[in-house]
Amino acid sequence: MIDDRKNRRPTVIIIDDDQSVREALKGLFESVGLSAETHGSVKEFMAADDPEKAACIVLDIRLPGQSGLEFQEELAKSNLPRSVVLISAHVDVPMAVRAMKAGAIDVLSKPVREQDLLEAVNRAIARDAARREEKTLNVATRSRYLMLTERERQIMALVIVGKLNKQIAAELQLAEATVKLHRGHMMRKMKATSVAHLVKMADGLL
Repeated sequence: MIDDRKNRRPTVIIIDDDQSVREALKGLFESVGLSAETHGSVKEFMAADDPEKAACIVLDIRLPGQSGLEFQEELAKSNLPRSVVLISAHVDVPMAVRAMKAGAIDVLSKPVREQDLLEAVNRAIARDAARREEKTLNVATRSRYLMLTERERQIMALVIVGKLNKQIAAELQLAEATVKLHRGHMMRKMKATSVAHLVKMADGLL
């Protein structure tokens, strides 16, 4: 039987053109129970990328070909954003500001203090897990929304903007009892525990 526990561990992807740095960081992360893989360039990483596996990317800002900063900005704009920690031997304020605006977890100067890097990576992994969980919930919410009838969707739209049953009835020219019935069906189908919960789910549909 194949033990897949290693595959379930958070993976840290290291992209740095310095082999000694790659090996040192890989050893550091594996010493604290994280899975790690290394690449010497963005191009090399992209050739082997598995979006479902990555939990965090530790990325050198200065790389051959596409720079780490350019790649991080590209990731931030994509449909598959990643949690990124940037490292560099030459970090200036404009560069750090640019990176943080694009969503970097942290920007650290080489030589990187191990504790600072591990703390940044742990934050990155936590953010990645939260993002993936939110995506899963949004997919489930959309699936439930598609199961609503047209009338239930109309009522949902009015409920989330704060309309009362009496107001909804008047707007849709329905009996209030009919609105209550459809509203009850809609709330059960959406698995909404309250109006506030329904509003939060609706935000994920946007």
